[in-house]
Amino acid sequence: MTNPAYQAAVAAFTRLYRYQHLAAIAGWDQAAMMPPGGNAARGAAMAELQLLMHGLLTAPALQQALQAAAQESLSDAERASLREMKRVWQSANLLPARLVEAKSLAGSRCEHAWREQRKAGDWQGFLSNFREVVQLAREEAQLLAEASGKSRYDALLDKYEPGMSSTELERIFGDVKGWLPGLIRQVMDKQAGETLVAAQGPFAVAQQRALGVEIMGLLGFDFDAGRLDVSVHPFCGGVAEDVRITTRYRDDDFMQSMMGIVHETGHARYEQRLPRELAHLPVGQARSMGIHESQSLSFEMQLGRSPAFLSLIAPMVKKHLGEQPAFDAANLARMYSRVRPGFIRVDADELTYPAHVILRFEIERALIEGEIEAEDIPALWDEKMQAYLGVDTRGNYRDGCLQDIHWTDGSFGYFPSYTLGAMYAAQYFAAIRRSVPDLDARIAAGDLAPVMDWLDANIWSQASRWETGELVQRATGEALNPAHFRAHLEARYL
Repeated sequence: MTNPAYQAAVAAFTRLYRYQHLAAIAGWDQAAMMPPGGNAARGAAMAELQLLMHGLLTAPALQQALQAAAQESLSDAERASLREMKRVWQSANLLPARLVEAKSLAGSRCEHAWREQRKAGDWQGFLSNFREVVQLAREEAQLLAEASGKSRYDALLDKYEPGMSSTELERIFGDVKGWLPGLIRQVMDKQAGETLVAAQGPFAVAQQRALGVEIMGLLGFDFDAGRLDVSVHPFCGGVAEDVRITTRYRDDDFMQSMMGIVHETGHARYEQRLPRELAHLPVGQARSMGIHESQSLSFEMQLGRSPAFLSLIAPMVKKHLGEQPAFDAANLARMYSRVRPGFIRVDADELTYPAHVILRFEIERALIEGEIEAEDIPALWDEKMQAYLGVDTRGNYRDGCLQDIHWTDGSFGYFPSYTLGAMYAAQYFAAIRRSVPDLDARIAAGDLAPVMDWLDANIWSQASRWETGELVQRATGEALNPAHFRAHLEARYL
């Protein structure tokens, strides 16, 4: 056998991927289909599965295989694969099985209870579970930080965006905080003089779903390898061979579900186009959550909210939801570019969205570093929402600090991925437009190939072959440059 140690490591990670497959589908079912009474048993089963996977990664035989493989005659691609296997292995081996199990159980309890607590605005009830989630996340952060020399928050951030630091995020986000409020005011003043025709509901869920499915088809979603369902919080889950996306519907507002589907389809297309022959290995999987969010935001913000794309799908909207003036292409473009600070992150317009992300980053970093406690979150949330967006959230837990699912299972360090993703996406489209000057005309005519082919060649097919900085450099010719994001916003909204 050629490179037997490397092949032994591949075999171990293939087993791990099969367990991850089961965990992903069980997690999707827990969020989308499972009856409430099944949560305790499902939580225990998921924790058991986490222990199995942790046991695989901490087995002495895998450590020996990874060490021996480093001495074998590997190709460049195999070296990259070994690098990614070591990264996953190292993180797992820093955490005791006891902590892995406790985190899984606490996250299941907290997330399940949150579904009803959010509806009721029950912050005190939420705290009873959330305190344990925070304590366990801090314990994990401390262990990872001691081994890496990073801060506690940076150690968690590295799980979602390897190589990124809170110092770099402070620099990037600090710059955004400098120019964003003025741009928001400028655009709102400009839009105050525009006529906007409001869509008249109600919009039947079945019709909204049919519209979403048709748009998914236009965007290239493979229905033989995925499906669309409903959940409390929209997400993309499953595995590359079986991608599950969800949305949520309101009969008085079709905009939320439609663009939510476009967003999640971006995630799904990335998963479906990852190199299938490597899907079982870390090198064949998504590079980072920032890169993953760059796919959903390429679809939703760069493409989906563009006047060209909205003119393309306007006939579909009319077909499924009925003829009305609001659905004319120009009015749809005004609807999807309307800037209005609001409570909810996932409903936010493209311009105010970064403020929602920045305040969450600032709060979760302070929480993990021990500068604040869970009980302090509402007051800090209210203060930052008022300062950054002029929105009063006092006493409104449902539409305030209870609105997101991420913290319920301890996903601290995830939120920065959204605005990093928006910045990556703007940079991609700047590169695409350099090579395809008539991009908007081609999109309006129904030709999405320039976008899909570029993403496929430069991002999807590359998976984790390259570390994030090099992936972006190779794709666009430069490192992450937030100036493209600002230029995009000013071009679209001014």
